[in-house]
Amino acid sequence: MPSPHDPYVRVRGAREHNLQDVNVDIPRDTLTVFTGVSGSGKSSLAFGTIYAEAQRRYFESVAPYARRLIHQVGAPAVGEITGLPPAVSLEQRRSAPGARSSVGTVTTLSNSLRMLFSRAGEYPAGAERLDSDAFSPNTAAGACPECHGLGRIHRTDEELLVPDPSLSIREGAIAAWPGAWQGKNLRDVLDTLGYDVDRPWRELAAKDREWILFTDEQPVVTVHPVRDAGRIQRPYQGTYMSARRYVLHTFADTKSRTLRAKAERFLTSVPCPVCGGSRLRPEAMAVTFAGRTIAELAALPLSALAEVLAGAGAGGEETARVLTGDLLARIGTVTELGLGYLSLDRTAPTLSSGELQRLRLATQLRSGLFGVVYVLDEPSAGLHPADTESLLGVLGRLKEAGNSVFVVEHQMDVVRRADWLVDVGPLAGEHGGRVLHSGPPEGLAEVPESATRRFLFPSEDEPEPVRETRTPSGWIRLSGVKRHNVRGVDAAFPLGVFTAVTGVSGSGKSTLVGQVLAGVLADREAGEEAAGAGEQFCASASGLEAVDRLVQVDQKPIGRTPRSNLATYTGLFDTVRKLFARTETARERGYTAGRFSFNVSGGRCETCQGEGFVSVELLFLPSTYAPCPDCHGARYNPETLEVTLRGLTVAQVLDLTVESAADFFAGTPAAERALTTLLDVGLGYLRLGQPATELSGGEAQRIKLASELQRTRRGHTLYLLDEPTTGLHPADVEVLMRQLHGLVDAHNTVVVVEHDMAVVAGADHVIDLGPGGGDRGGRIVATGTPQEVARSAESRTAPYLAKTLGS
Repeated sequence: MPSPHDPYVRVRGAREHNLQDVNVDIPRDTLTVFTGVSGSGKSSLAFGTIYAEAQRRYFESVAPYARRLIHQVGAPAVGEITGLPPAVSLEQRRSAPGARSSVGTVTTLSNSLRMLFSRAGEYPAGAERLDSDAFSPNTAAGACPECHGLGRIHRTDEELLVPDPSLSIREGAIAAWPGAWQGKNLRDVLDTLGYDVDRPWRELAAKDREWILFTDEQPVVTVHPVRDAGRIQRPYQGTYMSARRYVLHTFADTKSRTLRAKAERFLTSVPCPVCGGSRLRPEAMAVTFAGRTIAELAALPLSALAEVLAGAGAGGEETARVLTGDLLARIGTVTELGLGYLSLDRTAPTLSSGELQRLRLATQLRSGLFGVVYVLDEPSAGLHPADTESLLGVLGRLKEAGNSVFVVEHQMDVVRRADWLVDVGPLAGEHGGRVLHSGPPEGLAEVPESATRRFLFPSEDEPEPVRETRTPSGWIRLSGVKRHNVRGVDAAFPLGVFTAVTGVSGSGKSTLVGQVLAGVLADREAGEEAAGAGEQFCASASGLEAVDRLVQVDQKPIGRTPRSNLATYTGLFDTVRKLFARTETARERGYTAGRFSFNVSGGRCETCQGEGFVSVELLFLPSTYAPCPDCHGARYNPETLEVTLRGLTVAQVLDLTVESAADFFAGTPAAERALTTLLDVGLGYLRLGQPATELSGGEAQRIKLASELQRTRRGHTLYLLDEPTTGLHPADVEVLMRQLHGLVDAHNTVVVVEHDMAVVAGADHVIDLGPGGGDRGGRIVATGTPQEVARSAESRTAPYLAKTLGS
């Protein structure tokens, strides 16, 4: 029995996901790093077990009424955990925050800046002092009444709503109207109101066109539909809605992404004419500090904001000195984590998951908590090696304040600085889930089965194979690039080789590659009529004709609901359903492939609508989810589950891992092709039915890459990838790089934005941006082979690349 003052967190019998009855002891007040290949079970131990148990205990301590207001997670599958303090989780959340969320709101720096303006701002003569809420665009007191605090308004015009005025209303002149019955209803209502729906649009009177498109009136009339043969259509009361009203209503209220995207085609977004994009009321914009409005200060990069505040607070009144001092201290933590290029008004949806996590980490550092376990998910993700040192300093300060810091991490520079190392493996999925080592990092040298060992202790006896540098087959040249902080840059991307684009966070890498290069190529593919998205970002582009196809692979989710999964996204599930439909039992019963889909009625369990779980309403507690009482999580009805393919039901097939499925479907070419490519990118541990919502950004990106790899490729393809090694163990990086270099060997071009120096060292060509982030970046500081860039005096990447190259 552990003593009350036991300095260890002791886990006994952890069985969450693939953990195999794990027992492990972890000392408190340390920096502990959890390592292992992707899918080995390290996150299941750190987040799914340790943090989940701390969260469950906290929920049990609050009143039942309060528990109703908190989203709860279930109890983890673990025998016992002792010595566990309260925990704070800083995960890389995959869901995008709302448009009103910003750097300022995430860090709460906006609150302090608003207080500064309220208490120490310079007001116009005779103006009343405003409360801090009056400086927030997210409150009724501060938001501009015209744009409701968004800073932009959506407008439409006749040219957008009616792209072809030679058509009549009956022929579909008003392109913005809905299709099917709703569109016919609006046309019939107009006809009943006396408007000519058969004349070409351009021949209608101007006042009629204006009313049809823009009126705010909603007249109700009795419509007598034209009778179709064999159908009885009775009169009904129809309400008219103008085209503008319909588009704005759909854009604002629809839950359908497809309908919203269609509505957006008929709208233009412009700065609000009342507030000029500041999002605030005129009373708030009349107040200044250091000669600037709050909107002007919020638009500055944090490093520049700190300079303004330091100068203004030095000789000011006591209130200004105290408030600016607090702001400067908190901004200092954010800039220390390499985020000084961000501005307070930068919206949260435009931030990477790594940037968001580091912003929350900076906020926690100022919270003054102690005796807490911080559980972090790859805090070095998206960080240039130059910024990793600062991150380690921040983690060290959290530990020195009397906290335990548990980090899931793949970056070996972070692992080497750990006080304690928990290595999970040896492999992924059912071949992992065991703790191979729990102790000081140097002890891992004695664990030969660890996949982490050879990267933490590289052997000088086994030098890295030197790849012969490929010769470019041509070049894409962009001149006069202007986008965000990339200003007037000329960039050249070689074709037929592997190119790595590097630079510190915020230096302009993703802008240059993901927006400008991708934009000009997408314009060319779309043709003349759709061109412009990329051309507006650069003066000229040449060499595009050598590329037959563009493939951009990002880390966005492959689906937003649990109904989207690995099998459905890759198209593998279509093959599976066809195989089940060909079985003898299915043919006898007349079951088609549709019967084996859990997304449509027929074969699915109707109790849970094919979800596999149901919501359970509790009297004094929040609703929770439980396995469906009828199908017990299988998603299908009993009749469908009576059909088996080589002894397995369709539900059991979806529960197979990719690795197991590859054996099961051996000899089925259509299935083998998809499964082989998933294995090739290191995803053998995922289940076929794994919901999209459970996948990390790195896993989503590799699934997209696997989907692309299984296609028959024709012509020269340019692949653009944004940090493809995010969330990957070095052993998995090797697997992925073999695939990407294989694409180049097949006479394609690969361009990656990357921070992993091992990947950069193996590239044929490097483009390094910088030297800093934000306004201090946006220039190409070095370009050439990895060896040439490693010798650059101006590049912040050079010393880290030189170390990896051993030069």
